[in-house]
Amino acid sequence: MPLAREAVELLVQAARAWYFEGNQHGLRDREWMALRFLGRANRFSRTPSALAGFIGATRATASQIVKTLESKSFLVRKPSQEDKRSVVLDVTAQGEKCLNQHDPINHVLNAVNALGTEECIRLRDSLREVLNHLDAAHQRLDASICRDCMFLAERNPAPGKGRATAEFMCRLYRAPVSLEETELLCTSFERTRDRPKIEEHFDRARVASQG
Repeated sequence: MPLAREAVELLVQAARAWYFEGNQHGLRDREWMALRFLGRANRFSRTPSALAGFIGATRATASQIVKTLESKSFLVRKPSQEDKRSVVLDVTAQGEKCLNQHDPINHVLNAVNALGTEECIRLRDSLREVLNHLDAAHQRLDASICRDCMFLAERNPAPGKGRATAEFMCRLYRAPVSLEETELLCTSFERTRDRPKIEEHFDRARVASQG
């Protein structure tokens, strides 16, 4: 128990990087959280309602955050291709530049990256298990990576291509998903343990590239 408490206290100290009073580089902590999420979310999750759910805010608060980010030219609204009645919130090039240069979590990101690939994988998996227990205890499920979702299905390559390429389908939205999109966050995520994880292939490739 003392070891677990020490680990949690260290997590709380690390969280000071992204929970703070006032603003950093013109944005408050929840505005940074929103911009960060939208920069990593897939096209199904870059909506006002998904954003509100992810940051734990009301629709009105999320709407105000979106307006703030739009006023700084960090976000634009576009019609959804899946549902013409909805909008998709896209991070602009200026917003991406702001995230890359000024995101408060960048110092933590660099410190974790310095641990090395295998240690990063172990840390990620441990934190994910902690979140799984919290989600089960509170009957909730936060966003996670598309590639490990029960709704993701692999399709056979289209005939006539020069070489086989992996293609995927989201069974929930009945829409194609590119390999790159499987790396993105989704708020409709549901975990499965019944099929091999695409994630494991990515992890092996990452470790091999460091060898």
